Amino acid sequence: MSSFKYPDLQTRQSSAAAAKKAMLERFRAASADPNAAEREAARMAVNQARLARMAEREAAKKVREAELAAEAARAAERALQAERDAEAERIRLAAEEAERKVALEAEQKAARDARYAARKAAKKERRRGY
Repeated sequence: MSSFKYPDLQTRQSSAAAAKKAMLERFRAASADPNAAEREAARMAVNQARLARMAEREAAKKVREAELAAEAARAAERALQAERDAEAERIRLAAEEAERKVALEAEQKAARDARYAARKAAKKERRRGY
């Protein structure tokens, strides 16, 4: 079995030059290809269509975000209005309760005053002896 023989400098240089030349020939052949312009135009058309779809999606996304923001603002306004209505209802109920309490106290005072007057009248009548 023979061992691997390392290539000398000249062999390495010539193989590198041949590889460079082959790459250059492939590039020239690819650039001279008549279908290359068509493929490039097709790639550009696909890229333009992709950019247009991305712009449409972005515009639709902004519209959705604006609608969501508007809906959130309307919901916040409705919540605020409901809170104001509830506060007004609480104030109205508190005022009615205070009014009922004042009326009850006035009624109780009138009843108490009537009992006091009746007691005084009865005492006065007892003193006179009628």
